[in-house]
Parts: sequence; C-alpha cells; structure tokens
Amino acid sequence: MNKYFEVRRAKKEDAEAIQKITCEAFEKYCEMAGLDDIEALNESVAEIERDIEEKVVLVAFIDDEVVGSVRVKISDDATAYLSRFGVSTRYQNLGIGKALINMVDITMRHNGVKCIMLHTASKVFSLVRFYYGRGFYIDSTSKERGYVRALMVKEYE
Repeated sequence: MNKYFEVRRAKKEDAEAIQKITCEAFEKYCEMAGLDDIEALNESVAEIERDIEEKVVLVAFIDDEVVGSVRVKISDDATAYLSRFGVSTRYQNLGIGKALINMVDITMRHNGVKCIMLHTASKVFSLVRFYYGRGFYIDSTSKERGYVRALMVKEYE
C-alpha cells in the first residue's frame, strides 16, 4: 500500500468520504473522552457540502482515498475556528495530521488570520499534546457540553 499522501482543498464530491472520516475519528474521540455522542457524528452530507462551500476544508488522501480532513471558519475579525479535524485510524501516526495542520497554518497566514482556535477534550492527553506540538496553548476550559473542553489557541505573527 502506498503510504504517500497529499493535502488539498476539498471538493463537493469529497463530502461522503469526509463524513466517513469524521464519524470514524469522532467515535474514537467519544471513546477517549468518555462521551456517548457528539454533534460531529450526526451531520449530513449536505451539511458537509455547505461547509466545503463556506469554509476552508482540507483533505488528505492516499491513492484517491480521503484519509483525513479538517475544517476552518475564518471570521471577519482575522480570527478562525478549527473543527472536525480527523484522520482515519488506519492511517494515524504517518504525519497526516501534522501535514493538515501545516496546510491550515499556511492558509491562515495567507488569509491574514492572526489567531486560530479550537476545542478539544481536556482529558485526552494525546490530543492536547498533539495541539501543543503544533503551537497551540490552552486559553480556558468550559463544561457547557457536559465535559471539560479546552479552548486551544494559536497566534500568528
């Protein structure tokens, strides 16, 4: 199997594959965070297609198979919010997640974004460590969704 991957902007025809990756990644997230369900598991292909039109949606693929994706909403105030980041469990630890975040960074700098934010389960050390390794820090925590979520922030110069 080819282990080389590429990252590009998502196209509408990627929506079903993105849905599959998102479900797989967020099922694991729920398991690690001790959650029963999360919004990401219930989104439709139409919602993903809308995100592809309205947000920066990137996909990583190997041999024409989508193996990772991430979405970023850029606001008018030079801030952005990263969501629905996931890599297929079969393809983790190959640098795909790092490559997706690197492309997010390039895209944010190109668009003049000064700060990007995301939420993640603060109890899941591997995720917090991953984001710290990409230059994010914990700004605050909250429990509005029933579990402790860390608001992680990365600032661009």
